[in-house]
Amino acid sequence: MIWRLFGRGDAASRTIETLHRRINDASRQPGLYTMLGVPDTVEGRFECLSLHVILVLRRLERLPAPADDVSQDLVNSVFLQLDSSLRELGVGDFGVPKRMKKLGAAFYGRAETYGSALAKDDAVALCEALARNVLGTEDSGAAAGLGDYVIDSAAQLEAMDLDGLLGEGPRFADPRRIAEARAAATGAP
Repeated sequence: MIWRLFGRGDAASRTIETLHRRINDASRQPGLYTMLGVPDTVEGRFECLSLHVILVLRRLERLPAPADDVSQDLVNSVFLQLDSSLRELGVGDFGVPKRMKKLGAAFYGRAETYGSALAKDDAVALCEALARNVLGTEDSGAAAGLGDYVIDSAAQLEAMDLDGLLGEGPRFADPRRIAEARAAATGAP
């Protein structure tokens, strides 16, 4: 299936667009904001989108070709969307490149930090990074539920091959289930 998709430009573009839309939809799950503490702000949405894209890219980098092409096309699509969003927010033509450079640096820095913590199975480092970057706090305990969500999502994605990622779409954890399990484990209401 995958070879047919990437043999034609239009089909490949539609495939990447669909993958990007599915990741975007996952990053906007209400439970991430209402139950796991992601701020429902422009910055919070950027952080949540980045987190989901990073999780998918992490999986793609361990898959055989043409996964590397999919990764690059996905990154291009995400950054084109960010560029468009900045322009819609009223950032002028001269300000967009500067902001895009900052967003790119933030994105790749987070990819390195989250990827390293996941590779080392270091939930503490992951929660510290999520608290700082996504929640805007130094209290890593505040990111425990989000950390569980990321770990569970990474495990679900790890079980997917390229055809699954592109066909059915990436699988992410259910924020409500994560929040309920964390509440049950801690005895919180």
